[in-house]
Amino acid sequence: MKIKTLAIAAAALAMAGCATDSACAKAPRKNIAVQMYSMRDDIKKDYDGSIKKLGEMGFTAVEAAGYGGGKFYGKTPEDFKAGIEAAGMKVLSSHTTKQLSKKELETGDFSESMKWWDECIAAHKAAGMKYIVAPWMSVPKTLKELKTYCDYYNEIGRRCKAAGISFGYHNHAHEFQKVEGKVMYDYMLENTNPDLVFFEMDVYWTVRGQKAPVDYFKKYPKRFKLLHIKDERELGESGMVGFDAIFKHAGEAGMEYPVVEVERYSFTPAESIKKSIDYLKKAPFVLGE
Repeated sequence: MKIKTLAIAAAALAMAGCATDSACAKAPRKNIAVQMYSMRDDIKKDYDGSIKKLGEMGFTAVEAAGYGGGKFYGKTPEDFKAGIEAAGMKVLSSHTTKQLSKKELETGDFSESMKWWDECIAAHKAAGMKYIVAPWMSVPKTLKELKTYCDYYNEIGRRCKAAGISFGYHNHAHEFQKVEGKVMYDYMLENTNPDLVFFEMDVYWTVRGQKAPVDYFKKYPKRFKLLHIKDERELGESGMVGFDAIFKHAGEAGMEYPVVEVERYSFTPAESIKKSIDYLKKAPFVLGE
């Protein structure tokens, strides 16, 4: 009888979504990455200490936001990788890009920019990156310019694929504006090669763009290998993002890894990030290993 009672109690605790920290510690480990931009100010002051904190919070991987000149946060690819792994995490992805010049947009010849990408891809391969993500592009003036960007991303994706890396694009809210009557984000999804370009949907910015993430998962299945799990501030704080529905349809989206990003804080950056990962650890809709 006592054993049966304990079993029922354990099941109830699991259904409650590991409501206590001790329960979370015993729950199956959840693969959750963090966008290092979330810790940007702390990283500038104390890089090693900040990385250690992220590992201690329970993150399993990082997405970098500090690439430049062949280095990550001023470190060689090898040293960057070693430092992340020493903190108990793995190198997953990186935000970086090169905008096309006015001349490249006019001519459709982006061969000069591809020289930059060749060096960039080599550095990311040396760091052990699985994904490279372009985090931004301005709203093109014409569909011709937008098509040039799609062709550009296809070529970047082709070179990334040859190096064993997947290339993707991360949205904000402006991608849901229209260019010559076409929704920019939809046009990009329809004019990039699914074998070469994936999309890292930022679910918060999608909602801010007055769109439903799940609608896109259904319309463009398997295109979203990474998801930026973000809210107005700490995860779950605003109530405006339906994280339960998003994770319920994560398989349909093609999600391989959720990436937490916190851009604005109600507490210190470290506290806000910790509250955000704890929200996912305790959430019954986020499955563990």
